[in-house]
Amino acid sequence: MVLHIPHSSTTIPTQFRPQLAVTDGVLKSELQALTDRYTDELFVWPGAMSVVFPYSRLLVDVERFADDESEPMSAVGMGMVYTHTTRGERLRRELTDGERSDLSALYDDHHRLFHNAVQMQLDRDDAVLIVDCHSFPDTPLPMDASRQIPRPDFCIGLDRFHTPDRIVRTAASHLRNAGWNVGIDWPYSGAIVPMPYFHGDSRVSSIMIEVNRRLYMNEHTGEKNDHFEAVATQVRSLLGALQRAAP
Repeated sequence: MVLHIPHSSTTIPTQFRPQLAVTDGVLKSELQALTDRYTDELFVWPGAMSVVFPYSRLLVDVERFADDESEPMSAVGMGMVYTHTTRGERLRRELTDGERSDLSALYDDHHRLFHNAVQMQLDRDDAVLIVDCHSFPDTPLPMDASRQIPRPDFCIGLDRFHTPDRIVRTAASHLRNAGWNVGIDWPYSGAIVPMPYFHGDSRVSSIMIEVNRRLYMNEHTGEKNDHFEAVATQVRSLLGALQRAAP
C-alpha cells in the first residue's frame, strides 16, 4: 500500500514568498482553508510507503495535472501553480520562466518519488493499492463545485479504471458500520495514479479517502480537537481493512 499525502504541509520557503502577491493575513487565511492539516498523522499504517509533499499546495499543487488544459481547476486559477485565492482574488504575480521552472522541478521531484514507490510495490507484489489521503472543510469553499450542505463525515473518491468495486464497498461499509456518514465522489471526486500507469495498468488500484476536518480539528484555529486520536484510530482501522481487501 502507498499512502499519497499531498496537502498536509503549510511550508512555503522564504525564497518563494515574494511570488505571492497577498498580505500575510490573506496568506494565513488561505493556508487555513486549503491545508489538509495532520493528514500525515492520521494516515499511518505499518509497512505502507508514505509519499508526503513537504511544501504547501499554495506553492505548487502536486495533486493537479501539470498541463492546465487537462486540469479542470485551472479554470478558477488553481491548477498546478495557483494564480488566484479561494475567493477568486489574485494570489501570485506573473512568474519568470526561471521561477516557473523551479516550481515545476518541485512537482516533478514529488511525482518521481510517487512513481518509484508505486513501482517498488509492483515489483514486489505485482499489484499495489494507492490511498490518496486528504481532509476537507465542513463548509464549502467559494470555488468548490459542490455547494451542498451538510457535508458528510468522510468522502470516498473513485477513478473509473483504477478503483475496484470491492475496495469501494470495503471503505464505505467499514466507515458506515463505525457510525459515520459517507459521500461517494462527493463533495470531492477522483483518485490519483502516477501518469505512467494512468488508465493503462490494472495492477494499480487507487482510492481517495477524505476526512471532514470538523471531526478532528478546530477549523478556525488549526488546532487538534479532543477527538483527534479517536479519528486517527478509525482511519488506521480503515487502512487495515483496505489493505486486506486489496488485490
